[in-house]
Amino acid sequence: MINNIINLLGKFLPKRGFVQVWRRHFLVWSKSAVTSLIGTLGEPFLYLLGMGYGLGRFVGQIEEVDYLVYLTSGILAASSMNTATFEALYGGFTRMTRQNTFQAMLATPLRVVDIVAGEVAWGATKSLISGVAIYFVGNLLGSIPSPTAFIVLPVVFLSGVVFTSMALVVVALAPNYDFFLYYFTLVTTPMFLFCGVFYPVDSLPATVQLVANMLPLAHVVAIIRPLTIGLPLENLLFHLIALFVYATLTFFIAVQLLKKRLIV
Repeated sequence: MINNIINLLGKFLPKRGFVQVWRRHFLVWSKSAVTSLIGTLGEPFLYLLGMGYGLGRFVGQIEEVDYLVYLTSGILAASSMNTATFEALYGGFTRMTRQNTFQAMLATPLRVVDIVAGEVAWGATKSLISGVAIYFVGNLLGSIPSPTAFIVLPVVFLSGVVFTSMALVVVALAPNYDFFLYYFTLVTTPMFLFCGVFYPVDSLPATVQLVANMLPLAHVVAIIRPLTIGLPLENLLFHLIALFVYATLTFFIAVQLLKKRLIV
């Protein structure tokens, strides 16, 4: 009975081979790491300077902290979403349809679930790299006041797992690159605008609050902001469970959809 359960789980869970997928992506990325880091850091850095200092002069404080401090935590959360999403959508789709990397991997003992796990691990790693860069800049600007704010970095990695898994579902369904515009318009942009990156969610109408609080980025912001600012962290277990559910469901949906697309 136990052996049957283990064999059944083995069909759905990735094996250690996914590390080789991650390693392959890392080696490719390392050849253009400097350029990639500049691009990854550029947009969040401009947001911090332009909105943190410019708009911050007029906003003043939100929830008794300077707007630049408030915004930095939001940008840190949003960057984890954007970095993972772009890597999974454009990188994953290119590897699948233009470079035939996924098909080449399937010619080895790797399975689809291993490939997806490697993609998720790499997308989360890219989020972590982006998060470390923003954390460093935030410290230079003095907008990360908590001395224990480095604890947010594992949360950034978890956020990368969630948003890479979600994006891979879109990759599995997309006929071309233009299809990604639907995902940006209907999913990531609303989360970027309404999930607490720039202002508290509770300033929105009640119905919008309800929807926003159900979205994964709202849970990421709810964990990262208190840790970054040094405020009490509330409902941590609830937010972690919500992110785990998002990651698990979308991961296995992506696996099943990619099986249908890759295995004829």
